[in-house]
Amino acid sequence: MGQKVNPIGIRLGITRSWDSVWFAKKRDYGNLLIEDYKIREYIKKNIINSGVSEVKIERTAKKCIVTIHTSRPGFVIGKKGSDIDKIKKNLAKISSSEISLNIKEVKKPELNSYLVAENIAQQLVKRIAFRRAMKRAMQSALRLGAKGIRVSCSGRLAGNEIARTEWLREGSIPLNTLRANLDYGEAEALTTYGIIGVKVWIYKGELFEKSNEKLEDYVTFKKLGIVARHSWSDKEVLDLLDLTINNYSAELDIILGNALLLKGMTYDIMNERIQAKSNYMKCKEIHKRL
Repeated sequence: MGQKVNPIGIRLGITRSWDSVWFAKKRDYGNLLIEDYKIREYIKKNIINSGVSEVKIERTAKKCIVTIHTSRPGFVIGKKGSDIDKIKKNLAKISSSEISLNIKEVKKPELNSYLVAENIAQQLVKRIAFRRAMKRAMQSALRLGAKGIRVSCSGRLAGNEIARTEWLREGSIPLNTLRANLDYGEAEALTTYGIIGVKVWIYKGELFEKSNEKLEDYVTFKKLGIVARHSWSDKEVLDLLDLTINNYSAELDIILGNALLLKGMTYDIMNERIQAKSNYMKCKEIHKRL
């Protein structure tokens, strides 16, 4: 059998980032690492049934920014933000730094491997047949656009005396392709017969395919901007640029920056200096992010 590696660990620094982003000197490193562990353990134990998929921690010199990714942000925030204040106070006792808490919604929990694994584990605890739970999860993921999914359950399945592993797969799961957007998660189901381990791999497509499409969009947009600038009226150019800015959803900020720059130049030609300056300033802010 081949040696197995964690699909997330092998991609760190290539297509995946770390869940904890900070730098510390040798004497502080151990304490901060323990702090991170305690923060994650507290959130895992105290925020139950809220669909928390991951906890990301960033640190500055005096601040600790904790971002909770959840499929049910309302459950975490609580009525009028009462629960979030309680979490913040308790985390402040764990950490020596000032705590800043952010909540981010997971829009498609069916495509999040950890949440899928947790869902299957909860069904196993409720004595639902493991194959049915696995098939349901796979169908939901594929329906929402996953290109492949694999689910594995290990332990005393259906109460059998001998532990075994059963797995199902649909679509492709390219474990050795580093550019593959592969999500991996695992969970445990505490049943009356013992612990059953659940592992989920979800393949969402290649990461670098979209970048080329966005680059083509940018080239097309730039050509269109040049044509518009020379053959259209000022009002028509501004309408086009407003449409681009308002409906902007591309990953490349360079498209938005160019739209704002062209808009500023158009206002300059129309001798409306204040509006031109406003667009130039917005363009400058985007340039800093690049």
